[in-house]
Amino acid sequence: QVQLVESGGGLVQAGGSLRLSCAASGSIFSIVNMGWYRQAPGKQRELVARMRNTGTNYADSVKGRFTVSGDNAKNTVYLQMNSLKPEDTGVYTCNVIAQSRSYWGQGTQVTVSS
Repeated sequence: QVQLVESGGGLVQAGGSLRLSCAASGSIFSIVNMGWYRQAPGKQRELVARMRNTGTNYADSVKGRFTVSGDNAKNTVYLQMNSLKPEDTGVYTCNVIAQSRSYWGQGTQVTVSS
């Protein structure tokens, strides 16, 4: 059974930084996609950043501020978030697509105060 465990969320002032981590455990292989989504209060979940075999994608709102990276040996994906803004507030959830299945973490809260 595959589980995704996220960490690194919290409260930060505008302009600050946070680093999120998502570690995949269990029998996981043939990963084709690792990424992060977020959902702000009253809004739909949106893609923040993802790494695929074909490249890396970012939401326009985070380009130049966020960086997604991964450690294949640890089956871990990271999201480095710099120059955070209040509009970055939300629940951040990691997603891994592997073995033709989509796995989701439980989500971690990120709150950016003005």
